[in-house]
Formats: sequence, C-alpha cells, structure tokens
Amino acid sequence: MSFIDLFFGALGVSFAIWRLGRRSRFFIHTFQLFGYTSGPFSAWLVSHFRDAVLRTSHAIGILILVMGWLWELPIWLAFGLWAFAFASSKRYRRDKPKKSLAWTPRVYRLAVGTGLLLLIASIGVAFITPFNSPYLKVLAAFWIADFGSPFILLVASFLLVPVEKSIQNGFKNQARARLGRRPDLKIVAITGSYGKTSVKFAIHEILSQRFPTLTTPGSYNTPMGICKVINSDLTDEHRYAVLEMGMRHPGDIAELCDIAKPDVAVITSVGSAHLEYMGSIEAIAKEKASLLSFLSPEGVAVLNADDERVLAMREGLRCEIITVSVTSNTATVWADKITYGPEGAQFNVHSGAQSESFSTKLLGKHNVLNVVMAVAVGLREGLTLRQMSHAIARLEPVEHRLKLSMRNGLHVLDDAFNSNPIGAANAVEVLGQFKTGRRIVITPGMIELGHQEAALNRLFGTQIAQNADEVLLVGQKRTLPIAEGLKDANYPDLQIHVVNSLFEAQDWLAANAKPGDVVLYENDLPDQFNEV
Repeated sequence: MSFIDLFFGALGVSFAIWRLGRRSRFFIHTFQLFGYTSGPFSAWLVSHFRDAVLRTSHAIGILILVMGWLWELPIWLAFGLWAFAFASSKRYRRDKPKKSLAWTPRVYRLAVGTGLLLLIASIGVAFITPFNSPYLKVLAAFWIADFGSPFILLVASFLLVPVEKSIQNGFKNQARARLGRRPDLKIVAITGSYGKTSVKFAIHEILSQRFPTLTTPGSYNTPMGICKVINSDLTDEHRYAVLEMGMRHPGDIAELCDIAKPDVAVITSVGSAHLEYMGSIEAIAKEKASLLSFLSPEGVAVLNADDERVLAMREGLRCEIITVSVTSNTATVWADKITYGPEGAQFNVHSGAQSESFSTKLLGKHNVLNVVMAVAVGLREGLTLRQMSHAIARLEPVEHRLKLSMRNGLHVLDDAFNSNPIGAANAVEVLGQFKTGRRIVITPGMIELGHQEAALNRLFGTQIAQNADEVLLVGQKRTLPIAEGLKDANYPDLQIHVVNSLFEAQDWLAANAKPGDVVLYENDLPDQFNEV
C-alpha cells in the first residue's frame, strides 16, 4: 500500500470517526431534550428524517461503495471521496444551544452503551458485506454506523431501561425513607395545566414567613427532580415541603404521590397543555384530579373555582375543600377590586370576615388568581391576610414567566417558558397596556396542543393583532397558523416579520428597535423544534 493510499485512508477514517462522534452527540442531546422518552424522540426522527437522519452524505457514501464494487476504485480515490462526503457535520453542531447537553451519569451510560453497539454493528457489517476489498468493508461499516446511529441509540436506551429503573428506584426509596422519618413534615403538592410554578413560589414566600419551608426550584416537577430535592436538601428544621407535580402521561401524578403523599393538594387549572400526549381535555382533568385521591380525610384540597373542570373535582371528596375565585364572592377565598397595569396589580382578598388589600409585582390577571390560591393555603396554615400581604408585595416574578426588565433601553417582557393559550393571551394583553413605544412580539407559537394546536395558534394571532405593533414569527412553517390569525384580524403585512431563529429575531431588534419600545418574548421552543 502506497503512502498516498495510507494518507487518504487515514484522512477518510478520521473524518468518518469525527462525523460519527458529532452525529451521535447530536442525537443523544436531542434524546435528552425529549426527557429520554423514546416515543416523542422516534416521532421527531420520522418528522426530521430527511433533514437530520438521512443526509446527502449518505447517498454519496452509497455511490462510493457501488463504484468501488463495480470498478475497483483506487484506495486513495475511494477514501478521498469519502473524506469529502463526510467532512461536513454542520447539521450536528449547535454553536448556540439554548440548553446545552448535560453530561449526567445517565448520559454517560447512554453514550457508552451506544458506542459499544455502534462498534458491534460496524464489525458485524464488515464481516457480512459482499465486498472482497477490505477498504470497502471498512467504508460500509462506517456508513452503517453513521446512518444507524439514532436507531442504535434507541436500542441502547431500551437495553438500559432495567438499569435506569433500578437506579431511579434507589433514589425513590431513599426519598420515601427520608420522608418516612418526618411524620411532622407537611407536604403541599401543586398541579395544574398552568400557573403551578407561580403558585408554588407564592406559597413558599407566604409559609417561609413563619415556617422553615423546602420548595422545589424552577420546574423540578418530575420524580427524579423531586427525589433530588428531598434527598439533598431536606433537613430536620423544615416544617413544610412545597412540591410542584407535573404530568405529561397518564399515571405521572400517581408516580409522584407514591414518593410524596400530599397533606394539602392545590389544583390550579385544567387546560390544553400537553394535549398531544394526553389525547383529550377530559383525560387531562382526570389525571390532575388523581392528586386528590391521595389526600386523607384530614387533608385539604384547594381548588380554582373559576375553572369549571377543577371545581367539579370537589364532588365526592371527604377532606376539607377550599375554593378560590377572582370572579365570584361565593368561593371560600376570593378577590375583587382588581386593577392591573405594566407595574403589577392591586386587589382586595376576602375570606369570611377577613379582608385585606394586596399588591404584587406579578403581571397579568392570571397571576392575581395564582396569588389568591397561595393565600388560601396560607390561611389554612394559620397566617393572617395582613401577614401575607407583606409577603406577596415582596414576591418577585418567576424567571421567564412574564418577568419585566430593562435591556438596552427596551422594556422586555420575558414569558419564554412553555407558553400556553391562557398565559399567552394574558401576556399580549399586558403588552397592550404599555404606551412607551412600539409593542413588539417575538414568538414561535405554542406546541404540544394536539389536534387543537393550529386552531389555538390561529386564535393567538388574532389576540396579538389587538395588542402589538410589530410581530416577529420564529420558524417559517410552525408559525403559519399565527400568520393566518393575524391576517384574519387585518393586521398589516409589513408589520409581520418571519425569521428562522431567535438569534435572527435578536438581530432584527438590534437593527430596528428603539429606546422605549416594549418586547414580549412569548415562548422559546427547545432546540429540537428548530426548523434550521
């Protein structure tokens, strides 16, 4: 074998290994963004088959193999063409990921498992291919490994299921044991399609005035998130644990309550969030209501009386029931005289003979309800309305949930986290209250809304039209329903700007926004939903 053969052979193999590493990392990252769930990841592979799975380089690779089989290409030419075909890995490189790959122990296990299966598959292909030439066998092995990497990742994930379940059960047992040693600890569990994180932090602010309170941070609302907090942060001083309980699939709430059984259950809302996974609003309501089944007769259910599906959950309950409303004085705890604007809200809260005025920095009508639900929990635990009014006045907006700030002379409303129809409508209504300059909306629309997704995004477009002066739609295809809603409302075409990414939207702002303008970031989709 000549020097030139060795050179181009090494070059081709190097590029193939480099590309395979980048491609495998890309798919592991995407799998992590989908929460290590095979169903949604598999659906994403199907929808992105031509974009991410099957690339032009794979077609070139097959052509090289066929040419080498038919005409016995020189080694240097075959490997040179191979290096050229597989040199590009731009599709698998995220220079500005919104959420970087977290190299957790689970990811390391998945990466090692995938790597071993790729090696086994490559060796197997090298032995069974009909090629006589060793170098063609090597190229065929790399082709199979490269093309098959996302599918081999799924196989590795499946084979690791017993290992992951065993590890997770260990964390769950540890959390149960810690809680079992704390019969004096009262657990407040919060679920709902919308508002649960804001309610959670409001409850924490209220209870912390008198009691050491442990609260799950951010959106730690999964079994492993809750276990992590209980196992790492729970101390003997804590008197309350305030836990957010999320769900995407039937049985999620039961799994969480099997770890931490609630003493107080708060249900904020039933809506179309995660409709794609649950199938119907009725199924979502049933799953949310399952939280109440874990309450003992001495427990407390705090229910949003302004949501008819939540209010209906009180039927058949044997525990204490507290209803909350911002529209009616027939609830146990209610608010009236609500005024709100760009700086927050003022309102009165009533419970029996008690009444107190409140103010909050949180924006939007929906946040008044969130605050009053937290107040209901505080009342049940012995705090007065006056005590709680001071706590709520100090309460800061939750990160990425309609938080107002100033950036380079612009008023920025950051509502980028997991947008939903109710929150999005409230956010653009808040935007409409600003009069300091042009009102600009940046949004990719809402997702995980199942068969209602297009209709709800179209409605969102009409809501935007009533409150914004400029609209930046992120994603050519995904935002078509919003554009249709804007046109339904006769919104001027010149004020609609379609961009491919959030970074392009930022460039537009840098070139066009002026001091005093107000920018609403409504939702920010994870990287796997990017169209480029």
